[in-house]
Amino acid sequence: MVKVGVLALQGAVREHIRALEASGAEAIIVKRVDQLEQLDGLIIPGGESTTMRRLIDKYDFLEPLKEFGKSGKPMFGTCAGLILLAGRIKDREDAHLGLIDMYVERNAFGRQRESFEAELMIKDVADDFDAVFIRAPLVLEVGEDVEVLSKFGERIVAVRQGPYLACSFHPELTNDHRVTSYFVRMVEESKA
Repeated sequence: MVKVGVLALQGAVREHIRALEASGAEAIIVKRVDQLEQLDGLIIPGGESTTMRRLIDKYDFLEPLKEFGKSGKPMFGTCAGLILLAGRIKDREDAHLGLIDMYVERNAFGRQRESFEAELMIKDVADDFDAVFIRAPLVLEVGEDVEVLSKFGERIVAVRQGPYLACSFHPELTNDHRVTSYFVRMVEESKA
């Protein structure tokens, strides 16, 4: 059984833990840098990216997270996690972790009251995934090594680049665990 952590500084941590367990992984709540060493994969959950970055800095997670990513261990960013994984961010001079070759926009779909659900086709995952968008970011551009897994209309909302997966929506807020299971399979393949 693979060990997958959820960075527990802010966001829907418990929901991700539940989804991981339902997908056959050992789920670990990550609150300390030294816990990263025992993991086969890591989820960076949704939340508020600016607040999450402040907490990442406060608890000295930035360089260890970059090293974790560069080690080739899979990482999955949802909503704010997508922003943290991005190489470039609109209206911000520097990226956070800079692991995925993509250009993103924060809160691209509007404020909290503009939150919505939409049925998506996600390559290699589902033809009918009910995605929950809450103050969701958007992928504006991707590099040539980035695979677009899903679009909402013409807008890119899920991508994969090697061991990195990211989506604009919150797969952990439904009882459909197919996206989380896809990530767990990535972790299992990486460990094998």
